[in-house]
This record gives sequence, structure tokens and C-alpha cells, in this order.
Amino acid sequence: MNSDELYRLVFAGLQTKRSIFVSYHHGGDKPYYDAFSKLFVDTYQVVQDNSVEREIDSDNSEYVIRRIREEFITGSSCTVVLCGTETPRRKFADWEIKATLDKEHRLIAVRLPSNPRFVVPERLMDNVTSGYTVWTTWEQLIAQPTTLPALAEQANARNKALIQNQRELRTRNG
Repeated sequence: MNSDELYRLVFAGLQTKRSIFVSYHHGGDKPYYDAFSKLFVDTYQVVQDNSVEREIDSDNSEYVIRRIREEFITGSSCTVVLCGTETPRRKFADWEIKATLDKEHRLIAVRLPSNPRFVVPERLMDNVTSGYTVWTTWEQLIAQPTTLPALAEQANARNKALIQNQRELRTRNG
């Protein structure tokens, strides 16, 4: 065995995991986030387990969006939005989606079982409709976890010209 073969053998399992940012309603969808994190712990470094709202204690939308971009979105490979029934009414979900689109990062929407009609934040729906956002259901994702990397690659292939990010910011929770 030569040194190149030995190097590949020793370091084969030490690949760096890609980071993903997960946006979700902390008050209602935490069990789904926890299940998502457990399911993908070996594949991804999940970058969000604390409420951005609690971590960045401010109502200044520009400041919060900048912090989200700099501290959560930058360095991640995509944003996964877990869409429960309250997600469309949450200002921080809108702000996290906006920050993702500002950075032209990949965006994947996951319809949770609690949201059978797939009601999502308006900014997210703009991008589902334009073809920029890839979406799936919770059931599809957990039935075949290997689809998440494929969805991320599909999202990566989307033309950034499809991004729709002109909508007014949500200023209050509904």
C-alpha cells in the first residue's frame, strides 16, 4: 500500500459535513425539528436549534436580517423551511427566508403533516411558484432520507434569476 492509498483509507470517514439552516416555528414545530435533526445528524450539521427570535433580541428587521445572514445563513449550504400551520404567520420565518434569498442560497420547503393544505409564508410561496424553491412533504422526506441531498442538488441547479424577494417584510406575528 502506497502513501496515497493509506491517506485515503485513514481520512475517508473524516469528510466535513455540510451545514444546513433550518427555519421553523419554535412554538409549534419543535418535535419535527428534533426528528429532522436526529434523522440527518450523520449527513449534515444542522445549524439551528435555538430560536433566532430569542437569540437576536431585537425588533429592528434590518438588523435581525443582517445577523441572520451573517451568523446563520453564511457558511450553510441551504435553508430548509419546516412548514407547519403557524409558519406563515411568523415574522422570523419570513425574515429567515428573506435572508436566505438575499444570499441567493438554496431553499427547500418541507410541508409538515400539521399543514395538509401547504399554506406557507408568502415570500416562500412566491419562490415555490417561480420555480426557485424545491419542496417536498415530511412523509416523503422521512420515508427516504437519502432524498435530501438530491433535493439540495436540485435546488442548487435552479436559476437564481427565479428568486422573488421583493415582498414587504412581515412586521408582526399573526
